[in-house]
Amino acid sequence: MLRIAMLSFAHVHANGYAQHVANHPEAKIECIWEDDPGRAKTASERFHVPAYSDLEQVVSNPNVDAVVINSYTSQHPELMKAAIQYKKHIFTEKALTVTTSEADEIVEAVHRSGIKFMISLPTRVNPEALFMKNVLDKGWIGKITLMRARVAHSASLEKWFKVEEGTAWFGDEKLAGGGALFDLGCHTVDRMRWYLGEPRRVVSMIQQFSDAYAIDDNSAIVVEFKNGALGILDTSWVHRAGPNPIEIYGTEGFVGSGFDGRLVLNSTQLLPEGIKGSIHPTDLPAALPMPMDQWISAILHGTPMTITVEDGRNLTELLEKSYQAARTKCEVAF
Repeated sequence: MLRIAMLSFAHVHANGYAQHVANHPEAKIECIWEDDPGRAKTASERFHVPAYSDLEQVVSNPNVDAVVINSYTSQHPELMKAAIQYKKHIFTEKALTVTTSEADEIVEAVHRSGIKFMISLPTRVNPEALFMKNVLDKGWIGKITLMRARVAHSASLEKWFKVEEGTAWFGDEKLAGGGALFDLGCHTVDRMRWYLGEPRRVVSMIQQFSDAYAIDDNSAIVVEFKNGALGILDTSWVHRAGPNPIEIYGTEGFVGSGFDGRLVLNSTQLLPEGIKGSIHPTDLPAALPMPMDQWISAILHGTPMTITVEDGRNLTELLEKSYQAARTKCEVAF
């Protein structure tokens, strides 16, 4: 049985992760660390475990094998380093860190310690995402020329983040690292980096469009990758409606998702199979286990994980340089 300490319930997904642990047949919540007394009391009562305000007391506890981090993003390095010091395995909400220099420190510490580390990037395990990665890896659309993606909702329009609910920190740049791009954009920025490889340079326009929060809520970035492909990503908290598509174009075809609930593939490489024009594939790869399940199994049974601490580091790097490009109004090289 894997004994887990929950480190903070600040993030909106914290209760979901805690419930996942509580429901897992091979894991349990041992205790909670929380620096907010109100959150501590609520979480302790909900999950029937003790809560403490002393971080070292929790991470040094011999009855704790691993930690799940759901704190402000700015707290991640402190909590991760404390856990690593006592050889506790780590599962963390994204983003990994606010800065790339912090991320590099975490990568080094994780490898030095030998712990199992997982960052929550759940879009990587779904069948559509895996199918698109397979299409690219097999060369079905030839040399990739462009990827375009959108991810948006109406958080600023509807003022989702509130002081009384403990979520106002999402609008605080010092605590969160950034707004819509840094939080919501993580998923598509990560997939763009996963699909297209190493970036070469980025330009961006990042706005505070509404007055809901003193942080960015509307953005567009353009990334040139070392393989020559371009990536275009728009991220927003001020879109009332619309699809969240991903489109990838190449010299031999196209693959996309998110338009009408169906995948689309068009590839000249399939002509020898008698397939011409666009098709809607339905025989997709099986979904991989969720990141938390991969992590627990890796700790207990030595099974492989498909998401690495380096993936988290690369995500932070692309986010940080996108914000730098917007501030300086110049392209930023990697």
